[in-house]
Amino acid sequence: MQATDNPSPNSKKKSRRVNVRTPEVMSDVQTEVESHYRSRVVERFRNSDNFYTIGNTTVVLAKQFGFCYGVERAIDLAYATRRVFPDRRVYLIGEIIHNPEVNRQLQEMGIQQIDSHPSAAELNKLNPNDIVIVPAFGAEISMMDQIDKMGCQIVDTTCGDVMRVWKRVRNYSKQGFTSLIHGKADHEETRATASRAYDDFGGHYIVILTIEDCEYVCNYIENGGDKAEFLNRFEGSFSPDFDPDKHLSMIGVANQTTMLKGETERIQQKLYESIKRRDGERADENFQFFDTICGATQERQDALFEMLKEKMDMLLVVGGYNSSNTTHLVEIGQEKLPSFFIRDSECLKSFEQIVHFDLEEKKEKLSYSGNFFDKNFPITIGITAGASCPNNLIEQTILRVFELRDNNSTVIDDTTITLNSGQQRLYFDFDVPVGTDYQLGISTSNANPGLYRNNDQPNVNYPYDIGGLIEITESSAGSLGYPDQYYYFFYDIEVEAVCTGIVTTVLGCTDPSACNYDAGANTD
Repeated sequence: MQATDNPSPNSKKKSRRVNVRTPEVMSDVQTEVESHYRSRVVERFRNSDNFYTIGNTTVVLAKQFGFCYGVERAIDLAYATRRVFPDRRVYLIGEIIHNPEVNRQLQEMGIQQIDSHPSAAELNKLNPNDIVIVPAFGAEISMMDQIDKMGCQIVDTTCGDVMRVWKRVRNYSKQGFTSLIHGKADHEETRATASRAYDDFGGHYIVILTIEDCEYVCNYIENGGDKAEFLNRFEGSFSPDFDPDKHLSMIGVANQTTMLKGETERIQQKLYESIKRRDGERADENFQFFDTICGATQERQDALFEMLKEKMDMLLVVGGYNSSNTTHLVEIGQEKLPSFFIRDSECLKSFEQIVHFDLEEKKEKLSYSGNFFDKNFPITIGITAGASCPNNLIEQTILRVFELRDNNSTVIDDTTITLNSGQQRLYFDFDVPVGTDYQLGISTSNANPGLYRNNDQPNVNYPYDIGGLIEITESSAGSLGYPDQYYYFFYDIEVEAVCTGIVTTVLGCTDPSACNYDAGANTD
C-alpha cells in the first residue's frame, strides 16, 4: 500500500520495507542491467527514424515500444536487492513482470519464486532473515499480511500507476460505491486492486472483461434479472457476499492499467447511460469513473496505430504470452494485417513457418504465414513490443528477419576514424550475428586505403574462425591489389559477450610494429 494512504483498520503492524536504491548500488545495477538488455541495433534504429533497409528488406519499429519506466524500476530494484543482500535468501512473489527472459535472469541470480497464492508449506519456509520482492503488479493485501506475519523484509516494486488505481478504489469503498474493474479477473494486478476495494474498508467489487460482460451488467442495472444466473456468469470475479440487487446501485469504474483505452471508455459510457436511464437526474450521484490506463500502455498503443497507417506486409509483436499490454497490441495489429505474437526470435523458424501464440485458441501454435516472403520481392515488416519486453529480444528479432531474408553482400556495421600522426590503439565494437562468409572491408575512398598488415608478418589463414561463432572468409584488401595475407589492422579479435544469435567483438591493433600508420589517412 502507499505510505500516504490510510492504513487498513485490520492491520496489526507496518511492513518491514527496505530501501535498496542507494547511489553506489544503483550505479552497478545500471551497468549490469544494460549488459543484459541493452541493444545497439535498437539504438541505431532510433537514430534512423525507426526503420532500416537492407537490400529489399525493410524493418520498421514502432515509435514507442519495450520497457516502460515502471518495468525498468522493478527490474532495477530486483537487481539491487540481490546486490544489497548477496548472502540472504531472496524471494519474488510470482513474476517480476510478464517476460520469461527477465524472469530467467532473476532466477539465475538466485532469486526464488513463491506462488502469488502460496500454500501453508511454502509460507512456513520463510523466516525474518528472508527478503521478499513484491512485483510490478503489486500483491493482494491478504498475501502481504501473511508475509508480514513471517517477519520478512520487503522490497516493493509496485508500479506507481497501479498504486493510483488502488487509491481510487479505496476512495470508492469509503464512499459506499462498488468498484467495477475492467480487467482480467485472474491477473495479478487486478487481484491486487480488487483486494484494496474489499479488504481495507469492507467495500465490494466486480470484474468484467468484455463489452458483452458490460452489456449484461447494464441490462441488470436497468431491468434486474436472475441473480443466480448473474452470480454464476461472474463466478470468481466479485467480492464475498456481493449481491447485484444491492451493490450495483452506486458504481465507480476503474481498470487494470494495461487494458485497451478505447474499450474502457466504451464500458464507462455504457454503464453511465444505463444508470442514467435507471436513476434519471440522480445518475451523477451514483456513478464515478477515473482514467487509470497506464501512460506507457497508451503510448505504445498510439504508436502502433500510427505505424499501421504505413503499408506493411506483416507485424511481429514480441513479448511474453501472459503480458496483457502486449496482447492488446496483437489485437490492434490483427485488425489491419497478418500479425504474429512471438515470444522471441527463435519463434521465427522461417518466414513460411512461425511459432506464435494464437489469441483465439489461447495456445502456441505453428502457422504457415503465406507467400509473403519471396526473396525476389521487397517486403516491409513492422515490429513492436509491449512494456515488459527488453531491447535485446527486439534486436534478436530484427537480426533474425534479415537473416531469413538472406541479405548477403550488405554492410552490417562500419566505423570511420580520423587518424593523427603516431601510434594509436583503435577499438571497434560491432554487434554481429552468428554466421559465415563474412568479409572485413577496407575503405577505397583514398588511393592509399589506410592501415594494413606488414608483409613480414605471418600469413593469415582463411577462413578465420572466432570461437566457432563467426567465420571470416576474406579481407577486401585482396581486391585492392594486396596479397591475401594482408589482414591490415584487425589483429586482436576477441569475443566480449555472447548472446543468442549475436556476437559482440572488440577489434584493435596490439602490435604497433606490425602496423603502418599514415598520418594523412582518413579511412575505416
